[in-house]
Amino acid sequence: MSSAHFDLIVIGTGPSASTVAKKTRAEGKRVAVIEEREFGGTCALRGCNPKKVYVNAADLIDRVVGGRGKLVDYEQLRIDWQQLLQFKKTFTDPVIEKSEASYRKKGIETFSGTASFAAADTVRVGSQALTSERFFVGTGARPRPLGIPGESLVLHSGDFLELSEIPKRVVFIGGGYISMEFACVVARYGAHVTVLQHGDQILSSFDKDLVTQLSDYCAEHQIEIQTRSEVTAVQQRSDQSLVVNYKKADQMESIEADLVIHGAGRVPNVDDLDLQAGEVEFGEQGIKVDAFLRSVTNPRVFAAGDCADTGKPRLTPTANEEARVVVKNLFASQSMQQPDYGVIPRVAFTVPSIAAVGMSEAEARKSHDVDVHHEDTSTWGSVRKTGQRCAGYKVLIDKQTNLILGAHLLGPAAEETINLFAMAMKFGLTANDVKSTLFAFPTFASDVRKMV
Repeated sequence: MSSAHFDLIVIGTGPSASTVAKKTRAEGKRVAVIEEREFGGTCALRGCNPKKVYVNAADLIDRVVGGRGKLVDYEQLRIDWQQLLQFKKTFTDPVIEKSEASYRKKGIETFSGTASFAAADTVRVGSQALTSERFFVGTGARPRPLGIPGESLVLHSGDFLELSEIPKRVVFIGGGYISMEFACVVARYGAHVTVLQHGDQILSSFDKDLVTQLSDYCAEHQIEIQTRSEVTAVQQRSDQSLVVNYKKADQMESIEADLVIHGAGRVPNVDDLDLQAGEVEFGEQGIKVDAFLRSVTNPRVFAAGDCADTGKPRLTPTANEEARVVVKNLFASQSMQQPDYGVIPRVAFTVPSIAAVGMSEAEARKSHDVDVHHEDTSTWGSVRKTGQRCAGYKVLIDKQTNLILGAHLLGPAAEETINLFAMAMKFGLTANDVKSTLFAFPTFASDVRKMV
C-alpha cells in the first residue's frame, strides 16, 4: 500500500471543502482532496444551481399564464423537458470537466474514491494510506434512508435532475424543500403531482399561514398535498407502473404513480468515513465540533456544512461562513475564530418562492411582546403588475424595542427581498429605520416599508 503525507487533507469538494482546500494551498501548505463522486459537490452538480434552472422554467410558465389576456397572448406554452435538461447541463457539465483540473492547477493533489479513517492521523482511499497534520471533512448530506419495501424503486433528487422525460403521474415522498420545489416544476410541465407528507405541514420550517396560502395555490396547479401520510411501501406492477402504499389516520391507502421521488429529508453523509477509527465523535446530526468547527475528540479534524453538528440551518451560506472560519483556525497558534452567522435567511424556491429569517411567530410570542404584521398581498399592485397571483408576508416586531424579530415572505422576489430583512436584523435596524429608508419605486423592495 502506497502512502503520502500532507499538511491538510480535505474530504469532499462542495462549497466549504473547495474554499478550505484552495485557500490553505494559497498559504503554501501541501493539500490533497478526496472525492467519491464527480468533483464539484452537491450544490453545483445536484443541488442549488441546477435546481434553480428548473425552478426558473416553472416560474416563467406561471408568470406568463398569469399575464395572459393582460400582458401577453400566446397559442402554445410548455416546458420542453429535454431542452431544459440540456440547458441545465450547460451549468453542470463544465463543473465536472474543470473542477478536478482546477485543484491540480493550484498544486493540490486529487484522489478519487471513498475516504475512510484508519487512525487519528490517517485516511485510506483505495490502496493508498494518506497521513496529514489536519483534516477537513466537508462531505455534505445524503438522502435519508426510507427503510421501506421497494425503496430501490424511488429516485433521488440527483436522479430526477438527469431525467429526459417526465411521466403523467408523479409522487413525492416528503414535503420539504426538494419535494415542493420539484413538485412545482413537474406540475407546470403538465403532470399530476401528489406530495405525501408525514407531518402536519409541508415546509415545516416556514410560517404556517404562508405555507397554507402556498398550499392552496399549489392545489390550483395539479399538486395534491396529503399531510399526516406515512409511506409504508412502493410496489411495481407488471406494466412498470408503481403503487405507493401509505398510512393516513390509521387507515391504509394507496396511490398509483409512474414515478416516485425521494424528498423526505437528508442526513449527514458520514457513514462510510469510519470516524471511530479516526477518533472522531459523531451522532445523528453529524460530526460533533466545538465553537471553532474542530472535532471535540480529535483536534486534527475540522468539519463544516451539512456533515457538521453545529445546530445551524444546513444551507450553503452556513457552509461558506464556516469554511471562512476553518481556514483561519486550521493552523492557528493562538486564539481561534468563531463563525459570525448573524441571522441566516432561508428560501424554498417553490412557485412562488417562500422565505424566512429570524424567529417564527410562536418563538417570538414566547419571549417578546410582539406586534404581528400579516397580510395576503396577492392583490397589491406590485404583484398584479407582474401577472402573478400569490403573495403574502408576516413581519414580527418587538413592541418595546421596535426591532425586527422575524420576517416571512411569500411571492415574487421573496428570495431577494428577504435579504433586506436579514441585513436589517444583523445590524440592529429598527422597523422605523427601515420604514424611513427610501427605496427605488416601483420595486418589490419598496413594499418592505409597508410591511413594517
